[in-house]
Amino acid sequence: MSTLPAAIAPLQSFDEDAWDDLLNYIEERRVIPIIGPDLLRVQTDRGLRPLYEWLAEKLAARLSVDVAGLPQPLTLNDVMCCYLGQRGRREEAYTRLRSIMREVQFEPPQALRQLAQITDFDLFVTTTFDPLLENALNLERFGGQPTAEVIAYAPNRVADLPAERSQLQRTVVYHLLGRLSASPTYVLSDEDMLEFICALQSEHLTPEKLFHELEHNHLLLIGSDFSNWLARLFLRMAKRKRLSDPRDFTEVLADDHTPQDSRLVAFLQQVSVRTRVYAGAEAFVAELHQRWSARQRPAAASNGGSAPQRFMPPAREMPENAIFISYAREDLPAVQHLKAALDAAGLTTWFDLDRLEGGDDYDRKIRANIGRCSFFLPVVSATTQRRHEAYFRREWSYAVDRARNIAEGAVFVLPVCIDDTPESAALVPESFKALHMTRLPGGEPTPEFLRRLRELFSGRSA
Repeated sequence: MSTLPAAIAPLQSFDEDAWDDLLNYIEERRVIPIIGPDLLRVQTDRGLRPLYEWLAEKLAARLSVDVAGLPQPLTLNDVMCCYLGQRGRREEAYTRLRSIMREVQFEPPQALRQLAQITDFDLFVTTTFDPLLENALNLERFGGQPTAEVIAYAPNRVADLPAERSQLQRTVVYHLLGRLSASPTYVLSDEDMLEFICALQSEHLTPEKLFHELEHNHLLLIGSDFSNWLARLFLRMAKRKRLSDPRDFTEVLADDHTPQDSRLVAFLQQVSVRTRVYAGAEAFVAELHQRWSARQRPAAASNGGSAPQRFMPPAREMPENAIFISYAREDLPAVQHLKAALDAAGLTTWFDLDRLEGGDDYDRKIRANIGRCSFFLPVVSATTQRRHEAYFRREWSYAVDRARNIAEGAVFVLPVCIDDTPESAALVPESFKALHMTRLPGGEPTPEFLRRLRELFSGRSA
C-alpha cells in the first residue's frame, strides 16, 4: 500500500492551528462545503450501506441487467454501461432510478445532519443527485419545512446562483452534477460526467456566480469519489488558475480513497501546496461538528446555560399583532435564534425568510406588513454597517414613514444590536438614534427585554 507523503497532513496531524484557521474561516462564512457520495450511508434491509451501491443493485434489477460478470460492489456506471451494451434505451434508466427513490424514505445520514447544524454554512454544493442534503438542512434548520433553496445544473439548462453569496436570502443547495429527475439531466454514468465537465468549462455554459464563489472561498471537498485526474481537473476548474500559482484559499479533500492514491497525493504535495488531504469523510465531519459546537458553547454559557430554542420557520403570511423583524441576510442564524426565543416566550414574531428582494408585489407585501405589525424590530450589526445598500434599509424607511403617524411617546420601533457595533456609529435612520438600542449578542434576548415586550403587548390590549 502506498504511503502518504509527510507534507500532506493526514487526519491525526491536522494540528490545532489548522483547525483554528478553518473554524475562523467558517465563522466568517468564507468556506463552501462540497458534498460527495461517500457521506451517503443509509439504513437498508441489509443494514447501513452506501446509498449509490444500493441504488446500483436496485437499478440493475429494474432494468434486468445481468450483474454476474460485473465487479463488486456494483456502481451505477457499471450498470448503465452494461444496460446500454444490451441496447437498452438510455432515457429509461433515469426514470427507473427516480421511481426507485420515490418508493423509499431514507433518513438523512448523521454526517449530513451534523453539517446542517453548522449554521455558518449557507451555501452547499453537492456532486450527488439525491435529495438527502436538502432534507437534512430542512430538518435541522427549518423544522422539516421545505425552506432551503435547491438549484440544479444541467448542460441544457444552466442554472446559476440567484445573486452573489453575500446577497443570498436563503440557505442554498447547488447540485453541480444535476438533480434526480425522470429526464437524463444528472450524472448517472462516466459518460454523463464527461458531458457535465465539458459543459462546466464552456464559456457560455458556466454558472458564473457559483464559480466566482468557488474561486474566492476555501473549499471542503467531503466524501468525493473523484478519481485521480478528475480530482485534479475539478480543483483546477474551481480555482480557475494553475494550481501551482500562489493563492490565498485552501482546499481540504476529506475522503477514504485520496490518501491511498500516492500519485494524486504526490501531485498535490508538489503542485497544489494549499490543498490538504484528510483521511475519512465521516470522521472529518464528526470532528468538525464537535469543534464548531464547542466554540458555540461559551455564548450559551453566558446566557445562563439555558437550552437553545428550536427555530420554527415563520409563516408565509404575517399573523396579526406580530413583531416584524427586519434583518440583513447574513444575520439569519442570530435572527432565527431570536425568533425562537421570542416564540418560546409567547410573543408573536414574523420575518420574511424568502427575501426575494425584487418585484412590485413583493414590495407591496412587505410595506403592508410593516403598516399593520404591532412593533418593528430592526436588527443592527456589523453586516448592516457594511451594507450601505440593501432591502432591509427600505424596510427601515417604511417603518420611519409609519412612525410619523404614531403619537409622540408611543413605542413602535425597537432597535436591537446583535454584536458590539457602537450605538453612536450605527448607520440607521436619524429617528432610530433617538431610541434606546437594546444589545442582544448573538440574538439572545435578555429577561429584561422579554419583560418589556410583554408589557408593551399588554399595554396595547388594555
